[in-house]
Amino acid sequence: LFASCIPEIIDLIGTRPKYGGTFKNERGRRHIVVCGHITYESVSHFLKDFLHEDREDVDVEVVFLHRTPPGLELEGLIKRHFTTVTFFQGSIMNTVDLQRVKVHEADACLVLANKYCPDPDAEDAANIMRVISMKNYCEESRIIIQLMQYHNKAYLLNIPSWDWKQGDDVICLAELKLGFIAQSCLAPGFSTMMANLFAMRSFITSPDMAAWQNDYLQGTGCEMYTETLSPSFSGMTFSQASELCFVKLKLLLLAIEVKPIDGGDTKISINPQSSKMPANTVGFFIAQSAEEVKRAWFYCKACHEDVKDENLIKKCKCKHLMTFRKGVRAIQLVGKTMANKTGATPATPFSAALSKPLLNIKNSVMAKEENGSKPVMNGRLVPIGPNGLVDETYGGYHISYEVKKLMPTNKPADQQKNGKMEVGIADDQAKDFDFAKTEMKYDSTGMFHWTPARSIEDCILDRNQAAMTVLNGHVVVCLFADPDSPLIGLRNLVMPLRASNFHYHELKHVVIVGAVDYLRREWKTLQNLPKISVLNGSPLSRADLRAVNVNLCDMCVILSAKVPSNDDPTLADKEAILASLNIKAMTFGDIITNIESMGDSKDALNNMGDTTVKRPGPIYGTNVPMITELVNDSNVQFLDQDDDDDPDTELYLTQPFACGTAFAVSVLDSLMSTTYFNQNALTLIRSLITGGATPELEIILAEGAGLRGGYSTPDTLSHRDRCRVGQISLSDGPLATFGEGRKYQDLFVASLRNYGMLCIGLYRLRDAALTTVDATSKRYVITNPPFDFGLLPTDQVYVLLPFERKQSRFSFSETEV
Repeated sequence: LFASCIPEIIDLIGTRPKYGGTFKNERGRRHIVVCGHITYESVSHFLKDFLHEDREDVDVEVVFLHRTPPGLELEGLIKRHFTTVTFFQGSIMNTVDLQRVKVHEADACLVLANKYCPDPDAEDAANIMRVISMKNYCEESRIIIQLMQYHNKAYLLNIPSWDWKQGDDVICLAELKLGFIAQSCLAPGFSTMMANLFAMRSFITSPDMAAWQNDYLQGTGCEMYTETLSPSFSGMTFSQASELCFVKLKLLLLAIEVKPIDGGDTKISINPQSSKMPANTVGFFIAQSAEEVKRAWFYCKACHEDVKDENLIKKCKCKHLMTFRKGVRAIQLVGKTMANKTGATPATPFSAALSKPLLNIKNSVMAKEENGSKPVMNGRLVPIGPNGLVDETYGGYHISYEVKKLMPTNKPADQQKNGKMEVGIADDQAKDFDFAKTEMKYDSTGMFHWTPARSIEDCILDRNQAAMTVLNGHVVVCLFADPDSPLIGLRNLVMPLRASNFHYHELKHVVIVGAVDYLRREWKTLQNLPKISVLNGSPLSRADLRAVNVNLCDMCVILSAKVPSNDDPTLADKEAILASLNIKAMTFGDIITNIESMGDSKDALNNMGDTTVKRPGPIYGTNVPMITELVNDSNVQFLDQDDDDDPDTELYLTQPFACGTAFAVSVLDSLMSTTYFNQNALTLIRSLITGGATPELEIILAEGAGLRGGYSTPDTLSHRDRCRVGQISLSDGPLATFGEGRKYQDLFVASLRNYGMLCIGLYRLRDAALTTVDATSKRYVITNPPFDFGLLPTDQVYVLLPFERKQSRFSFSETEV
């Protein structure tokens, strides 16, 4: 009887799905669940970065959940990583499958997007549904999701259990991609530097390579790490700590995490000025490996003061460190208890510094009247809470004046005191408008320049008008789009160029060359940003490019919103490549004389161009500063005719990428791993790239009404006081002496001490033999050069510049090529 059942038993066992079953965490390790767009390419890119050797002890199992079984290539990849990777077949929308992969026990759940999908909104909607499913199953799950479109971020805020404070995060590819490109308009090549910083790479230099490639590769090996600073740093200013880290520990300290004493949210301050650091401050470093960064934790002034070799800075035997740390912790706890009892904040030397951190998400717009003791906000009395403090919370949440304006009010309109109204009354209801004569220059958060909405018709130029406008030192955006192309979110490109830490006269005019039918759909998000013009034309038309003075621009950005066809993905970049080659093939006469003669014209259009800086433009199109966005990495080989790029070369090793003239969305893949291992790294990158977007601003933009103007108060104006990216030339200006054979360390220390500028890298001519700053030459990026790196007069330096109330000592003329 048993023998006759054997075939049936074998048949039953054989039909069991190969990728069924339940995840069993037998080793007691943490595990993450990865879902969404699971293919051989996406998984191999993800695992290469996630399991990189530079990461400190990655003891995490990766569980993939997908509806269809893996193909042969993907199956082979999973088997090669069988100790750390498991694959299950199932749907993330099914509770039974979520139970099988133990989502409730997972350290995090990652949702990968298909960056090359024909319909980005549909892709985002599917991934947001996956998040809803996981959050519905387990509210506490930490979720990191990739989204294609910026406007879809708002839907995540609608999920009740979505909480960025608990580690939930969204990597918006459009926002970051255009933000990287925007920063390259301010400091050419910066996109390459930042992309290399958060990607895990090991460099191998070789004598067979060109000198410039070895310099570049050394920089690609740098990554961003966080580490707690040792108690020896306590009480130092950021500049002193950064100098000590660079000179003695050979580490680049970029930013610190500031923890408010009242237990509020931590803020990341990039190159803060004048504040002193408390004990146990977390620092953000650029270094080659996690091992190197431990020096900052081990450093002890008593033991390592005279140590010359940074590799000898190891854990020391003295008990001073441990005792000090315990003491500081005890003081903090006592201080907190006292504060809770008395309702007052304990006085500490650092409290003054905490009042104005750089990237502060302050939500009040308060000001004290000079002669009165009552607090006023925008000229109106502010309600006082029971404890004598200003009552500016709603349901326990701090809210900005802008959000208050959106809220209903139950206060009678006649409740006026001394002719001034209380805060609950919206501006349009106010009978006595205090600020009728006051001009709104910034948005309600104080983070961006703002202008009243203009219609697109007011900003459209025809070719003749554009040619008559003295455009110089501007940004040209060559945009390919069909009238029905998916929106790419041009606001994310323009907003970083309109950050409030620039003075108005420093803002670069943005001229968009493209189809107006498409731009009408984008305009709602651009109408409140100043200094934008539109030329209704084609980026392939040389006449249109000459009309907008493409040879005098600070950067020419080439973008495409067109959907790539499924037939041949390599043709997705055909327009961008043709436009790039078209500009490079152009020649320009010496038109600077014409500009000089037109400078006296009273034409109103002249005011749009920045006529303060006049410089001769390049004669050949190859010298026009340019950055081209590519969909397909392998197409980078067509951008430069003088390189020997092999189609199989990784994007970051190609010449256009090393020179900062090409950018592809694929470089953002590694942000998923970076965010999982270090949530603050994404916050830091976003702060640097977006020009200062805050959660408060995201809430306002999620309303769908766009940027709102706000009146300047001491508090909103203090938000301008934050760092920005810049590029300083060593050929002239205050730093010219360092270009004459001095070392990078001399430049680093002098810039920090004298100007508060933090040097983070160099932009060097590829052909070092050229002694003059000739625009025909290509430059390449060197991230965080070694301390003894020799400098050249033709070098340009990437710096994080502190905000200056007066005009900067480093004018734009010094940053020109």
